[in-house]
Amino acid sequence: MELISASRRIELLFGEPAQEVRKLELRDFYEVDRPLFDAWRSGDRAMVEETMRGHRAFLTGKAAAGFPYRRVRVVSEPLSEYQRMAVELADPEERLRWLPRSLVSAVPLPGNDCLIRDDMVVFNLLGGDDRQAGIQLSTDPAVVGFCTDAFERAWSLGIPNGTYKP
Repeated sequence: MELISASRRIELLFGEPAQEVRKLELRDFYEVDRPLFDAWRSGDRAMVEETMRGHRAFLTGKAAAGFPYRRVRVVSEPLSEYQRMAVELADPEERLRWLPRSLVSAVPLPGNDCLIRDDMVVFNLLGGDDRQAGIQLSTDPAVVGFCTDAFERAWSLGIPNGTYKP
């Protein structure tokens, strides 16, 4: 595995050939979203809407360019305040599934959040403070296969966005 930059991550995930990108999220809080979380908590709807509009535009643009996106969020229940925000703000059109952590006790999952293509996996490494600690790239077919299988298993167990009622 090699460490890469955030800009390289985007180049690799959304580079040719165009293909689906799958994301597996395993944590109950992400410090990178602190400004959004704080705005949501304080009722700053303008900032929340602006942030979410940007997120939706990014995903819509990538899908139109041939990069459909699926995401699974593994969540602890009862939900953390952060995940309550995430459920409330989730775009009903996003291909997203919510997976209660209690359903994955015996499911092999990667140790870190990851984004998966057919030919690579990008791991987002987070520290104990929930801040980004690095980005790892693997093109090892065994690692890609493991992460693909884990994602598809999680997807099959997940509850579709819009029907998840924590």
